[in-house]
Amino acid sequence: MYQSFAMTTSPATGASRLAALRAELSARGLDGFLVPRADAHQGEYVAPHDERLSWLTGFTGSAGTCAVLPDAAGVFIDGRYTLQVRGQIDLTQFTPVPWTGTEVAPWIAEHLAKGVIGFDPWLHTPREIAELRRVLSPDVTLQAVADNPLDAVWADQPAAPSAAIATHPLNLSGEASADKRARLAADLMDRNATAAVLSLPDSIAWLLNIRGADIARTPVALLFAILHADGSVDLFNAADRADDALRDHLGPDVRLHGMDTFAQQLDALDGTIALDQSSAPMWIADRLDTTIDFEPVRLPKARKNPAEIEGSRTAHRRDAAAMAQFLHWLDEQAPSGTLTEIAIAQQLESYRQATNQLRDISFETISGSGANGAIVHYRVTEESDRTLSSGELMLVDSGGQYLDGTTDITRTIAVGPVDPDAAKAFTLVLRGMIAISHLRWPAGLGGAHLDALARAPLWSAGMDYAHGTGHGVGAYLGVHEGPQSLSRRSTVPFEPGNILSNEPGYYREGAFGIRIENLLVVQDASNIAGGDAAMLGFETLTLVPIDRRLIVLHLLSAEERDWLNRYHSRVYAEIGPLVPPATREWLKAACAPLSED
Repeated sequence: MYQSFAMTTSPATGASRLAALRAELSARGLDGFLVPRADAHQGEYVAPHDERLSWLTGFTGSAGTCAVLPDAAGVFIDGRYTLQVRGQIDLTQFTPVPWTGTEVAPWIAEHLAKGVIGFDPWLHTPREIAELRRVLSPDVTLQAVADNPLDAVWADQPAAPSAAIATHPLNLSGEASADKRARLAADLMDRNATAAVLSLPDSIAWLLNIRGADIARTPVALLFAILHADGSVDLFNAADRADDALRDHLGPDVRLHGMDTFAQQLDALDGTIALDQSSAPMWIADRLDTTIDFEPVRLPKARKNPAEIEGSRTAHRRDAAAMAQFLHWLDEQAPSGTLTEIAIAQQLESYRQATNQLRDISFETISGSGANGAIVHYRVTEESDRTLSSGELMLVDSGGQYLDGTTDITRTIAVGPVDPDAAKAFTLVLRGMIAISHLRWPAGLGGAHLDALARAPLWSAGMDYAHGTGHGVGAYLGVHEGPQSLSRRSTVPFEPGNILSNEPGYYREGAFGIRIENLLVVQDASNIAGGDAAMLGFETLTLVPIDRRLIVLHLLSAEERDWLNRYHSRVYAEIGPLVPPATREWLKAACAPLSED
């Protein structure tokens, strides 16, 4: 099993660890310290070595920060984690602070009138530190520290990862690394930049057509790189783990180094250097004299080429066959009243593993029954595991990492008769998902322009959800990929080749959670007679039935019903031949057209 269900943290350790950190801060003359859920690469997943936030507080979410002051310790979380955080931290020592209501700097100003707050410059970005300094009063100083004081009190901190680096084949990447480097180097020259410093592991993996295993769930190596305007690259943290095959793949224009020379080579850079102020470590920015705020890889990486798109289609068909077998199994076993959330997650992973092509799950499977489904990023553990009962909803959000693509799918399943309010909410969520799926829009628009369409059916009933409608997805890379997203905050225009999730939801605390998620790829829309604007649209990649038993039919328009019928017809046509006969019969029933009555 890729997923473990052991409880990795406990609120009981918070008091002693917080006291030890405060003692270390006092010895260093610091009045506070910032502990982000981050590593030097600002990725969603971090290695055990970098799990500082969870070690200190017990909170295991994928985003958050703890501001430790002499008499207060605030744990800042977004809307996905408002329920989770309260069950994981010691509320006598730490205070949950919703990020949507209070930012870090104003909270610090409220709790500290004067003093020095330390931060690790490897774990914070220039933009983040600049914003904090802008808001904090002159009497509160932010000070970079050379050695992280939390590491000094973390006695059994795991070692930093150093896994082997693998090559990614051309038939799946779709473009040779040398061609990518030449194309991006030309972009640097057009911007009068002599080089770009890259700190995002997925950007480096895409640029060099390599993959790694330094962190769970995302197949990347934790590397740094300097892309020069002549197309050559200096690659750091790679020299000691590159075999002959990797060196041959990279070629002579990619020079391999240890981390011990990184500072020296940064200091030697001349001219204007491209650096992403929102993802690069402050430590790098402090070593560069003249920079422009630019990351040359993220946008090209997000525009999937034909080979990457075809690979994603193949991966999704394979994954859909595994999902169909899982849903068939769940329908047969759920009425027994013996299934637990862990057993459900294990069974789903076993179907993916049976493909013999699964490299990892793409994130921890969210297997939430009943009220646990209302915890947006719920992670079932041996302590929280509960048995699925009749009359409940079961929310399963999961995905796989395959060499040819990354998948992410959520289905909400009825177990026996369900509350009419839950069925109504499910239907409203479905209407929002369909609205995005068949949307056409003018080129140049981003997620902020489209996000409201997914929410409109819920809004009409006085409901909403506290997360974005969708995120970018990589090609055998991160399951969450920028810069584009389907959310209120993103104005990055969608472009053909972008892969996005479409996952509206609704969560009623203490009762149930609903989310329906498909992955989509942006494509040029066909012309409409009389139309004169360039339009874009979506192709749906995910091919798994949506639970018809939860649909309140009269709430669907004829157009929405027709979309769902066409979708289910396609699911059965493409996935039916890939599953065993018994599952094929189940799939046929699950994909039966909705009647007009």
